[in-house]
Amino acid sequence: MSDSNMKDGEFVRNFIIMIGALALLAVVIFVIANSIGGSIKTAKAVQPVDKMSLASTAMGTLVTTAQAADGAGTYNMACAACHAIGAAGAPKIGDKADWGPRIKQGKETLYMHALKGYQGKKGFMPAKGGQTQLSDAVVKAAVDHMVSKAK
Repeated sequence: MSDSNMKDGEFVRNFIIMIGALALLAVVIFVIANSIGGSIKTAKAVQPVDKMSLASTAMGTLVTTAQAADGAGTYNMACAACHAIGAAGAPKIGDKADWGPRIKQGKETLYMHALKGYQGKKGFMPAKGGQTQLSDAVVKAAVDHMVSKAK
């Protein structure tokens, strides 16, 4: 047997050992993750946001309960990420110059853009801000909240 064939055989043997070790590690990780994940009550954790009670963050900025009538809560939970800083062309909350032309279009247009999404000259709005689990009523309440801050 040539020296090259011996090196190839050694490589294949080491490769098979490594694949076996990785497969064993994957099985161990799967068993551990399944035992940990199986104990989590996912039915209660996965609820529509309009039925969730949101606790305050460590910074104390999000202290609210998102309900259908609570536009501020929905804004804090789902809208502020873009509308607080103007990301992707989102009109900043409280910015009358930014909101004025939009408000003139009427609430039904604002609702439609928030619910179905919109792409304009300044940027885009994904449907329900990308939070498709939100009910229409919750999204409309958030729009009403933002409009009230721009008047």
